[in-house]
Amino acid sequence: MKKFPLLWAVALVIYALPGYTQSTTTSPVNNASSTLCITHANLIDVSSSKTLADQTIIIEHDRILATGPSKKLKVPAGATIIDATGKYVMPGMTDAHIHFFQTGGLYTRPDGLNLQAVYPYEKDQLWAKEHLSDLMARYLACGITTVVDVGGPFSNFTIRDKVNADPRATNAWVTGPLISTYLPPNLDKKDPPIVKVTTPEEARELVKKQLPYKPDFIKIWYIVLPGMPAESTLQIVKATIEESHAHGLKVAVHATEYETAKLAVTAGADILVHSVDDKELDDDMLQLLKNKHTVYIPTLTVMHGYKRAFTQQFDFPMHDLKYGDPFMLGTLTDLQHIDKSVAGFEYKTLRTRHIIPSKEDTVMHTNLRLAEQAGINVVAGTDAGNIGTLHASSFFTELQAMQQSGLSNREIIRSATINAAKGFGKDKDYGSIEKGKIADLLLLEKDPTQDLNALADIQTIIHRGVQLQAKELLTPTPAILVQQQLNGYNARNIDAFLAPYSDSTSIYDQASGKLLMQGKEQMRQRYAAMFEKAKELHCQLVNRIVMGNTVIDHERVTGVGEKPMEAVAVYTVENDKIVKVSFIH
Repeated sequence: MKKFPLLWAVALVIYALPGYTQSTTTSPVNNASSTLCITHANLIDVSSSKTLADQTIIIEHDRILATGPSKKLKVPAGATIIDATGKYVMPGMTDAHIHFFQTGGLYTRPDGLNLQAVYPYEKDQLWAKEHLSDLMARYLACGITTVVDVGGPFSNFTIRDKVNADPRATNAWVTGPLISTYLPPNLDKKDPPIVKVTTPEEARELVKKQLPYKPDFIKIWYIVLPGMPAESTLQIVKATIEESHAHGLKVAVHATEYETAKLAVTAGADILVHSVDDKELDDDMLQLLKNKHTVYIPTLTVMHGYKRAFTQQFDFPMHDLKYGDPFMLGTLTDLQHIDKSVAGFEYKTLRTRHIIPSKEDTVMHTNLRLAEQAGINVVAGTDAGNIGTLHASSFFTELQAMQQSGLSNREIIRSATINAAKGFGKDKDYGSIEKGKIADLLLLEKDPTQDLNALADIQTIIHRGVQLQAKELLTPTPAILVQQQLNGYNARNIDAFLAPYSDSTSIYDQASGKLLMQGKEQMRQRYAAMFEKAKELHCQLVNRIVMGNTVIDHERVTGVGEKPMEAVAVYTVENDKIVKVSFIH
């Protein structure tokens, strides 16, 4: 804290310089005709599981007017035309398991990791609300045109109304508070995301309390504490399902054990939002799921996010570093400078423990494969918002995990499109490219049925009939660029670290004026060697000041040498790239 006056002194000097400018960004404007035509595309038909060559899709306002062979469909006069020759078109994707009230950062679940002495939970909640628009843009940039919030505070309904009216936000299907058999500590008490009920009558009343908000479904958190039989709270589960069904609402259930999942499905649960992780699904259970038309959302990777954060062993994929919220991603490495007396544990000691039992992980992958083979409706979802599971960017990691379970690319694509729409009763309007449906489409350079990586770098999104470009959705601010390079540094990922820099970046020692490095190649040589050698390298952001196109960071680096190194780094941004860095030691 003593260093902050120096930081402000540097800021005041920079502000007075004649070359100082304020950077501005503008949102792109779509001036297209109300009719949009995509011609000569390879259309991925998720209903027939076929790819149809040379297809034209005609979109009027936000709906698909017609689809068919290009030689048979006449393009309306005055339409905006996208020539998709050699490209692939598929439906927009759905992440069927997210939580708006969670940010994905280190401080978002104080019931599991209470760090409120470092960063108050209220600040994390405020961040989630204030950065909703950015969150939505990140989902769209990842090709996710619909998200399903499977439980949160009553403010979820306000969020749904807001984003569904925003042309640059995803569609949102939501419910209110989780109707729970257990109440975790330290969460919001004013508008709680989880409400414990103790009787069937209380459960019915909580369902009724949500009805005026028109929930898309109801959610049960079926938690059985150690030493308690699963049947002890079954009547609450049954009452919730009965009341919900009486009002035409589907019911999603969190039940990760074989026994609780079977009881919930037998009672009429429509959707299981997690894998069964303690036992393989036997023939009886598979037949029950199929007969009941139960949706199975495997949610394979969420616990790995916790493991990486708690052990500080990160292997951030490039899509997290590129598309994830850089500030929330940045918090995930904070345990390296938080005292263990505050955290309640030493992160290095956890590395030798099995936080996620290998058997549990294997069972989840096996059960997903069994469910798919049995013809059960498998739907993709991440549980985004939990610690280490970033909104939007984590979806591709989940799809990769499903692939590792043995699902084909077509099966994975169906799970993220038509299966989700059918599972939540929305397939009249969503999930496939058909006449009359909402025009949510992705235009891809490569065939995702052959290479799933085609879904990791989507350039063009059609959302509610409007053409959007990913690069325009995610226009970087100077603070975002500087945070992204910091994240790349802490991840020791040389490509992610260098991505925000211009090719001709100059790095100086401010005191002497000496040029330390010039250009990315010199930076690559210097930093790549350090990243490889310093396995515990970590840069703590002590404080940051943003002044237009200049970002001033007070940084403390550990993991190189015996003592921490401190410096003030002044970053200059031009044309969405870092062009200059000056270090003040």
